[in-house]
Amino acid sequence: MSEKDVIINRVANSPLVTFDLEEFYHSGERLLLDIAGQLYEGLILREKDFRAWVKETDWSVYKGKNVAVWCSVDAIIPTWAYMLITTRISPFAHTVVFGTLEDLEKAIYQNAISSVDPEKFRDKKVVIKGCGKYQVPESAYVEITRLLTPVASSIMYGEACSTVPLYKKRK
Repeated sequence: MSEKDVIINRVANSPLVTFDLEEFYHSGERLLLDIAGQLYEGLILREKDFRAWVKETDWSVYKGKNVAVWCSVDAIIPTWAYMLITTRISPFAHTVVFGTLEDLEKAIYQNAISSVDPEKFRDKKVVIKGCGKYQVPESAYVEITRLLTPVASSIMYGEACSTVPLYKKRK
């Protein structure tokens, strides 16, 4: 085989570092805990009844799960109600947030990204991987870009073979 017939994998030989947000995906089940069913006549939170429900609930069923706590009806819910649930569910759940399943997914990624050491990417050409098998929230892409911009020499989006340039440090 002659030199001109040799196929060179330029992607494998490039100095690019791929950052894959899917590696931060937590496989625990995502659940929405809607407290609307605990309201008197669907409108009012009665403290005594609510506290009894919280006390009687087996919170261990949430072990390792990711939980979004919220109320689907338009009712005035005192803040302490969400806080009380959190005190009971936190020892079991992986993540607990107030809000929707979308809020939950954002929080899971935010927590995971907060563990990234940006110094590992100092003066590196970073490709933030795009498409994959999990739906990564846009907020995670924004957060990792914010985290890496001060340290990376360049940031791109996509795959190593086809990237969209986003940032290049001035020399």
